[in-house]
Amino acid sequence: MRPEASDQPKRLIIVSDAWHPQVNGVVRTLTKLREQMEARGFEVTIISPADYRSAPCPTYPEIRLALTLPHAVKARIEALQPAFVHIATEGPLGIMARRACLKNNWRFTTSFHTRFPEYMRERLPVPLAWSYAFLRRFHNAAESCLVPTQSINDELVDRGFTTLKVWTRGVDRKLFRPQPQVDLELPRPIFLCVGRVAPEKNLEAFLSLDLPGTKLIVGDGPDLAELKRKYPGAAFAGKKEGEALARCYAGSDVFVFPSRTDTFGLVLLEAIACGVPVAGYPVPGPKDVIGVSCAGVLSEDLREAALGALAMGSVDPDAKLKSFSWEACADIFESVLTTIVPSREAVAVKRSRIKRAMSARQPSDI
Repeated sequence: MRPEASDQPKRLIIVSDAWHPQVNGVVRTLTKLREQMEARGFEVTIISPADYRSAPCPTYPEIRLALTLPHAVKARIEALQPAFVHIATEGPLGIMARRACLKNNWRFTTSFHTRFPEYMRERLPVPLAWSYAFLRRFHNAAESCLVPTQSINDELVDRGFTTLKVWTRGVDRKLFRPQPQVDLELPRPIFLCVGRVAPEKNLEAFLSLDLPGTKLIVGDGPDLAELKRKYPGAAFAGKKEGEALARCYAGSDVFVFPSRTDTFGLVLLEAIACGVPVAGYPVPGPKDVIGVSCAGVLSEDLREAALGALAMGSVDPDAKLKSFSWEACADIFESVLTTIVPSREAVAVKRSRIKRAMSARQPSDI
C-alpha cells in the first residue's frame, strides 16, 4: 500500500541525516521549521539517525550515519501515510528515502544546506564536478529544491540544477538580543567567531590576523587542540548553547566569519540580533546576509573588514533583521510542499523536466 494524500492532508515527513544531538545550522533550521509547521496544523515526523543503529561519520564523529536498508526506510514512509515528504540531506537516509520515492512514484521536495563538494575537497582529491554531478542528480528529481540564498541559487543554476527556490532563515530574537551589561572578562575589543572548529571553517584566516584585544573562538571540533597549540594568544571557550552562547555574542565587539564555504551562516543572524557588527569575506552567505542588512563589512582583506566592523559600533537588530524570520522561512517551505501522490499530468511534466535537465548537463560533468 502506498501513502495516500487524502488520508492525512497535513501529515509531513522530513528525512534528515542531521539531527539532535548535533549542533549545527541544519539541525537548528529543521528544529525551528518543525515548530512552525506544527503551529500551522501539520503533523510532523522527523526520520533521522536517532531512529536506527548508527556509526560515526569519518572526520565528523559527532555526526551519526544511520545503519539501515532501503526497504526499511520505504516501509517507514508507507507506515506513516504522509501527505508530504521533504528530504533535507543527501546522506544515507536521504538517498534511501529518495530511492523509495522514485521507485513508488511519490513526489517529494528537497533542500540544499551544505556545500559538500567543497568540504570533501578539503580532505580528499575528489573533483568538484563529480560531487556536483551527484548532487544535481539527487535534487533535480525533486519537485522543488530549497536553497538558502540567491547567490547559492545562481551558482547551482550555472551547474545545471533545476526547480530551485530561495529559502530564507530566521533567528530567535528572544534568546539572541543586545545585553550591554555582559562582561566576558577578556581584553577588549573582542573579536568573536562561533562555529565548528574544522578545516572548512577557515579559522586560521581569522586567528592569524593582527588585531587588537582578544580573538575568541566558541565551538568544538577536530582542529581544536591543534589551533590551541598554534595560537596560544587566542581564547577558546569550547561549545556553548542557549543563554551562554547569547552572552558570548552580546559581550563581543565584532563577529568575524572567516568561512568561504557556508551556504548561509545562521551565526551571522545571531550576532546581528545581539547588536554585533559582522566582518567576513564577500562570498555567498555573508554577501546575502550582510549585503541585505548592511550590518557589517565584507572584504577580501579580513583584517580590514574586522577593523571596519569595529569602527561601525553596535548595530540595531530591529532595523537590520527585517528580512529574516522563522515565520517567513515556514511560509516559503509551505508554499513548495507537494502532495506525495502525483496526477498523470504531474508525472508527464516531471519526466519532461528531467529530460531537459539531462540534455543541459555541463560537458565537464559527463
